[in-house]
Amino acid sequence: MSAPARLLIACPDATGIVASVTGFLAERGANVFDLEQHSDPQRNEFTMRVEFEPGDRRSFEADFERLASERAFQHRLSFEPQTKRIAVLTGPSSHCLADLLWRCTTDDIDANIVGVISNHDDHRAFVEHHDIPYHHVPVASEDRAVHEAGLMRTLDALRPDLVVLARYMRVLSPAFVECWAGRMINIHHSFLPAFVGSDPYRQAHERGVKVIGATSHFVTAALDEGPIIAQAVQDVSHHDTVNELKRKGRDLERVVLAHAVRKWIEEKILIRGNRTIVFR
Repeated sequence: MSAPARLLIACPDATGIVASVTGFLAERGANVFDLEQHSDPQRNEFTMRVEFEPGDRRSFEADFERLASERAFQHRLSFEPQTKRIAVLTGPSSHCLADLLWRCTTDDIDANIVGVISNHDDHRAFVEHHDIPYHHVPVASEDRAVHEAGLMRTLDALRPDLVVLARYMRVLSPAFVECWAGRMINIHHSFLPAFVGSDPYRQAHERGVKVIGATSHFVTAALDEGPIIAQAVQDVSHHDTVNELKRKGRDLERVVLAHAVRKWIEEKILIRGNRTIVFR
């Protein structure tokens, strides 16, 4: 059996939405494998994700557009989803990069990493060992636009569907970020905004925190304020040294970033303003 079709919907909440969609699918012989819905009374918004075997595809999309117009659906419909292409931007730290390489080359995440880009040349041998192209785009000028022009040329050549910032420790300009709106994911420690700047784990240790965490989110022009996709936390104590906090933080970052990337690849995220609906 081929991969199921996917339908994501957001619209004003109203009676009969599920019936209208499932009835439409049933009339065309579609077999529904999975359906998840959510109503938000505070925003008067309804969201839904459906996976289904299409059945009769003749005039399917044109007929659904008419239903979508009647119901004021914002929607995304994909048949036989293609394997997504990922470009990874990374800095000196390799833990998130290494984890993504393992997951994508073992089909733990159903995507192809088509290239790794870094402003450091540290990870070339490791990446090329996985038969993945490594692109060194150094920061040779204080002018951020010069560096970003090099990044954009490389990304244009790679043609990724998704850009993942795997501990890429540089601030990107609003103009650059806008080119990848909804298609660029970042990972950071969850101490923000409490512990900003350099060495957040040392700051956390000095404050005696009892929980550390990691957050993955979409990148927007507002630094580290994009819609959140996934988060995780872990209890810590006064017994933990700074290095132990860093180690535990790296473990969290790997898992949280992978979870966010997988949700995007499987088309299980709807961005609604500065928040997300993430389906199971």
